[in-house]
Amino acid sequence: MTDVAGTPILEVPVAEGAKDQHLVLNMGPQHPATHGVLRLVVELDGEIIVRLYPEIGYLHTGIEKTCEAKFYQQVVPLTDRVNYLDPLSNNLCYCLAVEKLLGLGIPEKAQWLRVLLAELSRLNSHLIWLGTHAMDIGALTVFLYTFREREDILRIFEAVAGQRMMTSYFRIGGLSMEPPLDFFDRVQNFIRTLPEKIDEYSNLLTGNPIFRNRLLGVGHLSAEDAIALGVTGPPLRASGVDFDLRRDMPYSSYEKFQFNIPVSNGCDTWARYEVRMQEMRESIKIIQQAIDGIPEGPVKADAPKIVLPDREKMKTQMEALIHHFKIVTEGFNVPAGEVYQGIEAGHGQTGYYVVSDGTAKPYRVHMRYPSFAALQALETMCKGRMLADVVAVIGSIDIVLGEIDR
Repeated sequence: MTDVAGTPILEVPVAEGAKDQHLVLNMGPQHPATHGVLRLVVELDGEIIVRLYPEIGYLHTGIEKTCEAKFYQQVVPLTDRVNYLDPLSNNLCYCLAVEKLLGLGIPEKAQWLRVLLAELSRLNSHLIWLGTHAMDIGALTVFLYTFREREDILRIFEAVAGQRMMTSYFRIGGLSMEPPLDFFDRVQNFIRTLPEKIDEYSNLLTGNPIFRNRLLGVGHLSAEDAIALGVTGPPLRASGVDFDLRRDMPYSSYEKFQFNIPVSNGCDTWARYEVRMQEMRESIKIIQQAIDGIPEGPVKADAPKIVLPDREKMKTQMEALIHHFKIVTEGFNVPAGEVYQGIEAGHGQTGYYVVSDGTAKPYRVHMRYPSFAALQALETMCKGRMLADVVAVIGSIDIVLGEIDR
């Protein structure tokens, strides 16, 4: 079956014997609660959800395929755009994968700065989630407050990388450059006031009877179902599964930081709200530890044929100029092999599977993003609930369609 433009229409099999009683409803593809472009085909018995089918692909960019035509270092800006709410985590995961293929050691200072900025990026992601999730439920004020704090984070990113969102600041071999002189003061000032701002959000929402009633007991996802469906991150931990790659499979010096992993046995939309609120406080602790204990040293590996030289050296040393020219125009060869690297990003477990054929361009880059797995759990969480609950459940899993339609 096709529409008037000849586009195939998703045909949903209606439950046997229910064709006269059940209504098949299109929710989307432009529903404001989806944080992207998504079509949900919902089969209803009155207002009760019988079946729910997500149809994806409206935002497809072909980023994975594009990676095969780029030098390894040129893939970094593409990773920013897959999840534009947590871009530095994307940079980090890809860089770690390629560095593993290269057997490249990263200076300790660069690792700590990566941790600090990845946690700022997690805060950025969680603040957007909280503001939009609350707005979907009807609480507009919190959206204005969270974007106020998010603006402070974006200004820090702009000072560090010259770009507010698509920073591409992490590079294969370390960081693109030293952070500005006032960087640590800026970050310290931000995290000093953030806890009281989180208290402010909590005061507006946690005790709000309308907000509580819209979330409590809604979107149940058991630990068994979460694991079976591949759900990770806050939704998994809100189902009682105590798993976080930062602690359980540490990377980039996370093993040197002390932090707690918030877990809840609520298994519902409210539990996912509580877990993320606690995670923001834990990120503040990690950032403070990074500021207090960051080691001295370079922010780039000593690998002149892989890492771009400092611009001052390039202007004064012929060898540095030659290396810069060759890296930019020809890239660098990566030993043949394959590797998988996972990290704990703001939305859940992000993973990069990179295959090298020994040339300067990757043979294959496959991205494992948490939103794709979380979306397939949507029917499990919504079945038997009312249509009005779908918006709350989608907000609680915090999907980004850039991750799903890559």
